[in-house]
Amino acid sequence: MLAGLYRLSTHVAEPAMPLLLRLRLWRGKEDAARMDEKLGRGVGQRPEGRLLWIHAASVGESLSALPLIDRLSTRPDVTILVTTGTMTSAGIMARRLPDNAFHQYAPLDGPRAVTRFLDRWQPDSALWVESELWPNLLVETRRRGIPTALINGRMSPRSFARWRRAPSLAHAMIAGFDVVLAQSEADGARLTALGARNVITAGDMKAAAPALEADPESLQRVQDAIGDRPVWVAASTHPGDEVMVAGVHRQIAPAHPGLLTVIVPRHADRGDALMTELTDLGFRVARRGRNELPEARTDLFLGDSMGEMGLYLRLGNPVFMGKSMLHVGGHNPREPALLGRAVLFGPHMENVGQAAKALLQAGGAIEVADPATLAAIVSRLLSQPEALEQIGSRGQQRALADAAGIVDAALDALAPVLEPRS
Repeated sequence: MLAGLYRLSTHVAEPAMPLLLRLRLWRGKEDAARMDEKLGRGVGQRPEGRLLWIHAASVGESLSALPLIDRLSTRPDVTILVTTGTMTSAGIMARRLPDNAFHQYAPLDGPRAVTRFLDRWQPDSALWVESELWPNLLVETRRRGIPTALINGRMSPRSFARWRRAPSLAHAMIAGFDVVLAQSEADGARLTALGARNVITAGDMKAAAPALEADPESLQRVQDAIGDRPVWVAASTHPGDEVMVAGVHRQIAPAHPGLLTVIVPRHADRGDALMTELTDLGFRVARRGRNELPEARTDLFLGDSMGEMGLYLRLGNPVFMGKSMLHVGGHNPREPALLGRAVLFGPHMENVGQAAKALLQAGGAIEVADPATLAAIVSRLLSQPEALEQIGSRGQQRALADAAGIVDAALDALAPVLEPRS
């Protein structure tokens, strides 16, 4: 019933989708030249041979799929279609995809947009990354007999509780996958309880993702502006995190002359609001989103640009992960670890618990309980460059080791979906 109501409501709402896209364009969240892709009207023709379709929601999911895409691209007579939903992920895919792979924006989940998309591309197999499950797109894909798999499947306790309130919808969405690759045993157990079949614990594909890139010229320009100042980074911050981090800066700055704190909000469009909030507190702030460079008296460097996390993580050490102290969830700690950074996070890393635990066990990360502890640890590490280097090296080695074998295991498990159909 819920699935039917969803399809009916999206059918009724679909005529308004072009207006929605224009509103998003006005807000800078759509590419004017490619909005038709969101309505299922892609460009170009379907390539000959087998077409493997991989759908990822945004940057993190698409980056985690890159090692798998690279391996699949070596197969003869195979082309890979990668769909994502955001401009940032589209830009990254344009730079990172192999020659026989291409990117399209995923269609909005209206019945006609979905039909146009699948009619044009007619994929032979479909791999969905993590947990962005659009009902119309998924149901129509299965109706056409296209084998489907969920890779890097994640189901947090909170999401599990929400899905259990609608068991019939959960079963309709999740039980249809031919193969489910879960990030962890706990994720696999929750997905199985919701009806998933053929669940295999393959590990977190994000562990196999390559280190984030940074444009060399841009990085050098910012590093030249910073000079030899002590720098630490707060990455993927959420509301409240920034004020807390600024407070840590104020507390420890007297002990570290010239201290610069880099704050990278998870959502870059919060730049204006954060600028007002932080300057009202008396901090001197430079904004990357306005092409500003840190000056000698700058306290905080606000990383409010899109797709440049690799640049920001290279600016300082240690790195504190946002959404881990004042909020529940956390963000991927392997990204700074792969770059040799000492990683700090609060007690709430539920969404990336396996990665956080692995780094803690390896001595490549430190868990901090509260802002006072964060300030003490950051101050101590800034005074001990050898300790920073040792922690970063241990974390980097663990992150690289975790990647070994994950892609091989995934390819073996996905064989029933990837093999040509008779």
